[in-house]
Amino acid sequence: MSTGDARPPAGPRRSERREQLDELLEAAVEAEIETGEREETVAEAERNLVLRVLRVTLGIVVVGVGISLLVLPGPGLIVIAGGLALMAQDVPFARRWLEKVRERIPEDEDGGIATWVIVLSAAALVASIAGSIWFTFLR
Repeated sequence: MSTGDARPPAGPRRSERREQLDELLEAAVEAEIETGEREETVAEAERNLVLRVLRVTLGIVVVGVGISLLVLPGPGLIVIAGGLALMAQDVPFARRWLEKVRERIPEDEDGGIATWVIVLSAAALVASIAGSIWFTFLR
């Protein structure tokens, strides 16, 4: 009995995977159209799906950068709030987290981010970048 004959069963073929992806896209477009909030045609639904994926992906990246800025010098909470704001249109938990993050950011009389917070955060960011450049290239 040769072991070369007993191959594990191959995964789905390329055409089968393509069919699965087409079915998934069709189901996503149908769900998008059923909501009736944003689009009426299949082309609009497909475009909106792409925009939604891009917004969520970019939001995740921005939140990741914001989390790293919590330990590095920079405006961590403001960047996290920006990333959550990107995702808030499409992801329900992002709206809840955005409210919690906004509570931790000091506000001015109008309910916006206080000017001194933005100025100090930007100054810390510029100082940290300048310090990194100096330490890496000029010392």
